[in-house]
Amino acid sequence: MQCKWCKSDRALESLESAYWELPDGTRAVEIKEVPSINCPDCTIIYIEEEQITELENHFMLIDTKKLGSSFTFKELMDQPTLLKKNYFAMND
Repeated sequence: MQCKWCKSDRALESLESAYWELPDGTRAVEIKEVPSINCPDCTIIYIEEEQITELENHFMLIDTKKLGSSFTFKELMDQPTLLKKNYFAMND
């Protein structure tokens, strides 16, 4: 896998923690084990844009009041949705 920042071919997929502000702006949460990219050459850890879009869309579909302050990516994605899709997304 190639790092988007330094173009190294040594970048690896990893599971990392990320901190996210909820769409309503009421609080920030910790999401553990988020699929990420970790580059040992430039030492950056980042989340691919498609993954970010998936996370943000999912937050718009669920009842975020039921979330604790820390949870795993899988726990987040397993939350039941209130809508079939994010009607606020520009790309859908």
